[in-house]
Amino acid sequence: MSNPPFMPTQAGFPAGARATQQLKKYIPQMPLSERNSRWDRLRKKMRFAGVDALVFLGNDIYWGMGMANMRYMFQVESQIGGDALFPMEGDPVIWTAPVHMHRPTSMYLSIQDWVSDIRPKGGPTAIAGEIHAKALQASKIGLVGFSNTLQTTNLLMYEVESLKKLLPGANFVDMTWAVEEMRMIKSELEIDMLRKASVISRKVIDAMVVAAGQSGATEASVYAEMVRTQISNGAEPYIFNLLASGPIEHPKEEIWHLLHGCEQPLTPSMRPLEKNDLIIAEWHTKYGGYRCHSEYTVYVGKKPPPQLQRIWDVSCECLEASKEALVAGRTIREAIEIIERPARKAKLDWVELGFHAMGTASPEFPTVVYPAGFGPAANGAGMQDLVLETGMTFGNNIDLHDSAWKPDVGCMYSDFMVVRESRAECLVNVPSEMGITG
Repeated sequence: MSNPPFMPTQAGFPAGARATQQLKKYIPQMPLSERNSRWDRLRKKMRFAGVDALVFLGNDIYWGMGMANMRYMFQVESQIGGDALFPMEGDPVIWTAPVHMHRPTSMYLSIQDWVSDIRPKGGPTAIAGEIHAKALQASKIGLVGFSNTLQTTNLLMYEVESLKKLLPGANFVDMTWAVEEMRMIKSELEIDMLRKASVISRKVIDAMVVAAGQSGATEASVYAEMVRTQISNGAEPYIFNLLASGPIEHPKEEIWHLLHGCEQPLTPSMRPLEKNDLIIAEWHTKYGGYRCHSEYTVYVGKKPPPQLQRIWDVSCECLEASKEALVAGRTIREAIEIIERPARKAKLDWVELGFHAMGTASPEFPTVVYPAGFGPAANGAGMQDLVLETGMTFGNNIDLHDSAWKPDVGCMYSDFMVVRESRAECLVNVPSEMGITG
């Protein structure tokens, strides 16, 4: 028999004491009106699906994005993971973090107003107990996990099978799609969060260039300065930085990874930066739970080789084309054709060229970055005729190279765009000039 958990105690506190509210002054807040709208929309979907309650199962999968639906619905997002019970009527129950992190009270009670019943994480047993307490053990219950274009894992088998054993009379159905569909179109409040993330991301670009030009700079020192700039300007301490660096000139028999950045822990390294090096990176800046995407290229030196400059110039043309392409009423097929046109005309190759949706996770739906027929999911198969809508938000993916010059050297470039009626709105305003350290 396991020991009972010790619970947060109020011993020593005066009557009516509660978690401090001072921290909300310094942490981005989504208003209760946004919460009420989301909860109402979700409950309407539940009604049509004949579902009496939803169980959210969150974890730290894929850079912590397994908590994206929890953050969207409850403003709770923990690297430790978290679960929730969202009934058709009444307030939700949240489980997150081990017991000792709830003493003397949960920190989440100090940083948000959306939910108040927050308990230590107890796994399927705690969830099943609350379902019994609400007399829902014989109900139809929706399960909400996580998936995106690249991470197709939805629900973890152990948790689902445990719930089925604990609640044999319940009818479980997958309802992850309902929340992820809601996240597809952003409200103006959500776009404002992304706009603030984008302002910080623009500062990261400047920090990247300056750090790369410092005497004795290493790949690690540039990477660290990019992360420091995000956190010191109010972004969440979230590290998604796909960076790579290396010499443009190297033996043909020696393959360098300079078409797209690398994931952690492949980079950063302590490799010193040298003249005629290239630095490419894709990073996410997270503010108020919302991830803004940026990509940029930096040349270490005074003047990039003309072949590299040509790739950059065509990248800029693709970005300009994206502003025309990502407008309401245009189909994905039409948008992709417009974005790819400059690269095809210049006879350049690419690793990714298109766009991927972003918000509380990445890449959200819809995402098209691979050529048709190549790669899983992210090639637009089966959704070419879907129509873009106002309020969709996209990170551009423009990762071009010229195999006739060097098959392992290219440029990365992007902004972050909101689908509007006549022209996409750019939030980062990435420079049209390649970064040059001088």
